Amino acid sequence: MDDQIPFDSADRDLEVLVGFDGSEQARSALDFAADEARRRGSGLTVVTAYAAPGAFYANLASMPHEADDAGKAAARATLEEAAEIVKDHPGPLTFRSAKGDATGVLVDASGKAKLVVVGSRGRGGFAGRVLGSVASGLPAHSRCPTVVVPRRERADGSSDSAPAAGRGPVVAGVDGSEQSRLVLRTAARQAERLGTALRVFVAMPLLDEWTYWYPTYSDDHISVEERRVELEGMVEDRIAPLRAEHPDLEIEVVVEVGNSIELLAEQSRDAPLTVLGTRGRGTVKSALLGSVSRGVLHGAGGPVMVVPAHPDKG
Repeated sequence: MDDQIPFDSADRDLEVLVGFDGSEQARSALDFAADEARRRGSGLTVVTAYAAPGAFYANLASMPHEADDAGKAAARATLEEAAEIVKDHPGPLTFRSAKGDATGVLVDASGKAKLVVVGSRGRGGFAGRVLGSVASGLPAHSRCPTVVVPRRERADGSSDSAPAAGRGPVVAGVDGSEQSRLVLRTAARQAERLGTALRVFVAMPLLDEWTYWYPTYSDDHISVEERRVELEGMVEDRIAPLRAEHPDLEIEVVVEVGNSIELLAEQSRDAPLTVLGTRGRGTVKSALLGSVSRGVLHGAGGPVMVVPAHPDKG
C-alpha cells in the first residue's frame, strides 16, 4: 500500500484553508483549521467570499463601482474578525478575499490546498437546514479533502456550533472500494497527528443486500455472525500493509450489521474525526458525492472529512 497522499504535495501552497463568513459555525471551523495547521506545522489560509448587491441597471455605464467597493469592505471586516480570533496562532497566517459564490471560490482554491475546512452552515444557511449550500456542495467538487464541522445538539434540545472534542479513535468508514485505500492512508495520517487510535469501520449489508455489494460472494445458509466474522477477516487482510507502514499506530477493525449512514453517524459522535470517501460501492459512477457520504454529513455528531478520488484519476 503506497503511503503517498497526493494532496500533501509541496506545491499546494495554501496548505490548510478555511472558509470564514463570521458565523458561529465558521468560528468553529476556524478553530478546527487552526488546530489542524498547528498539528501539521503548516500555514493557515483564511478565505471569505463576497458578491456585489444584486440590482438592475439600464446599461453597464450606469452600474456604480461603489457596490463592488461595499463588498470588498465587508470582506475586509470579516477577515479582520477572523484575524482577531487567530491572533495567537503560532504558524504562518494568510487572509484572502474573493468575489464570487462561496462554494465556487473554495472549490477553485482547493486545487492549491492540502485541506479545506468549513462549518456546516454559514450566515446564508436556512435555519431548518442541517447543511448549508457550501457544506453540501464543496465536498463533491473539492480537489483536496474537506472537513465539515457540524452543530452539536445539547441534552436540552438546543444546539451549539462547536462540537465537543471526540474522545474515541479516528474513524475511517470503508467499504472495500478502490477509493477506500486513499481514505485509509489519509485517516491513518490524521490519527497519528491527533495522537489517537484508528478505527477501520465497515457497515455490513443486510442479508438481502449482501450479493449486490459483493457479487463474487456466494453462500447460502451461514449465520449473520459468521458472515460478520468472515468480513472482519477480509478487512484485516486488506489492511495488513497499513499496519506495517504505521507500526506505532493502534488500529482496530469494527464490523457492524446495519444501515451504513446510521452506523457511521453514530460512530462520528465520539470521534475527533470521521474520514469517508466521496464515492463507494454501488454509487452511480457519475455521482460526485455518494449517498453514504451525503447522509453521514447530514447526521454527523462530529467533524467529518470527505476525501476525493486521486486528483490524477478524477
